[in-house]
Amino acid sequence: MEIWYSLQDLPDIAARLLREWGRDRVFALTGELGAGKTTLVAELCRQLGVETAVSSPTFSIVNEYAGRGGVIYHLDCYRLEDVEEAIAAGLEELLAEAPGAVFVEWPAVIEPLLPPDVVFLRLGHDPQGGEQRHLSITGGEPAS
Repeated sequence: MEIWYSLQDLPDIAARLLREWGRDRVFALTGELGAGKTTLVAELCRQLGVETAVSSPTFSIVNEYAGRGGVIYHLDCYRLEDVEEAIAAGLEELLAEAPGAVFVEWPAVIEPLLPPDVVFLRLGHDPQGGEQRHLSITGGEPAS
């Protein structure tokens, strides 16, 4: 599925993702720096009831947030060297046992650990330099 949107559309995009794919899912976000991965995660978390500020866990690797339905995990795998480092950090167990939403930025290094029903969200800018953003959604069967 391909969606073109502006930043003002982000609440609608997040609501659609949660409605169509469900909240108890792993979402893997890819795209170049500044494509809006953390911004999208922040809006998804807000709609899941997170009331605290959402920021990229670049240095901590994992942030936990309290949402309406339980804990939400936000991972940033940019600094991980390999899958063994991810396993040593406990990400394999987290991905296998997380009871709710998990958002993974820069998932390439941990791709072997991702569940089969992961939803990949590829974000990008308008190649013409406009204000529009692009979202490509693959994987994972919709929940609806």
